[in-house]
Amino acid sequence: MMLIRPIQSQDWNALWALSHKTGPGFTSLQPDEPAVRKKLDWALASFAATEPLAEALYLFVLEDSSTEQIVGLCGIESAVGLHEPWYNYRVGTLVHASRELNVYNPINTLTLSNDHTGDSEICTLFLDPDYRHSKNGSLLSKSRFMFMAEFSKRFTENVIAEMRGYSDSEGVSPFWEGLGRHFFSIDFAQADQLSGQNKVFIAELMPRNPIYTNLLPEAAREVIGHTHDNTTPARRLLESEGFHYTGYVDIFDAGPVLETRVQDIRVVRESRYCKVHLSDQPASGEPFMIANSQLQLFRCCLSPVSFEGNHIVTLTPATADALNVQAGDTVRVVPLSATRSF
Repeated sequence: MMLIRPIQSQDWNALWALSHKTGPGFTSLQPDEPAVRKKLDWALASFAATEPLAEALYLFVLEDSSTEQIVGLCGIESAVGLHEPWYNYRVGTLVHASRELNVYNPINTLTLSNDHTGDSEICTLFLDPDYRHSKNGSLLSKSRFMFMAEFSKRFTENVIAEMRGYSDSEGVSPFWEGLGRHFFSIDFAQADQLSGQNKVFIAELMPRNPIYTNLLPEAAREVIGHTHDNTTPARRLLESEGFHYTGYVDIFDAGPVLETRVQDIRVVRESRYCKVHLSDQPASGEPFMIANSQLQLFRCCLSPVSFEGNHIVTLTPATADALNVQAGDTVRVVPLSATRSF
């Protein structure tokens, strides 16, 4: 069984191993030991805090219970930009017009922005390539929404997701080569890694005035708002849950920033509480996500289920054990697919 749970201190080796598989452009998890240890410590402190931290990181792992191997990672930040600036570009339009010359030219611009300061963010989604099958990616991504539904007071009204922007097979970002390199004079991978540690240098070096995109190389213009090929399925998944692109992009690779209200996420809106009934007879059919209501011992998994009425769900003892629940306990249940209803 594939099981989502909060990260623990003993998961360090697995976390460090995953950081070596993410590749350039995956800002939130690079193979930098101090940064990875800081992330782990932050997550452990967030789950252990008796009162919610203003800027908390809830980090979850996907565990193959048959082998006890950690094969995936996902996270939620409760609020971004409260202590360090949160930057992205706002894509806008300026019109240059002259009646006398019969000229009317709308031109796209990029303006440095902190507009998402204070928003919650889903982040750090990575699944080992060997496990990219059997709906594991959907469980990994959508399990965060089950946690947000259960603990909504720990998050703000709006939530964003920065999607990894386009880079080629060599890890080169056309947008970075066409813009960022002129101001930073370093390679994309180095700038991306530095941004995960300290964003002060961004404010020191980035242009403050709007950038006219028609002055950028065509290769850089074409990738504004486009996702990395490996990230496109994750973008489609989020869009099926209610996220949408509103014209903000990452300042390094121009990947799109998707956003929505927490209460508009399909999993949050449609998930329901059910009482657990146990049966040795496994159900069949489409999988449902099932999660317990515990914070530090949060668990979420996939399983076909059967219902008795609207608010009693039948689980096998093995599934209940994985979720750390017993008969009569309350769980949160929702169809995995956005096209499926109860």
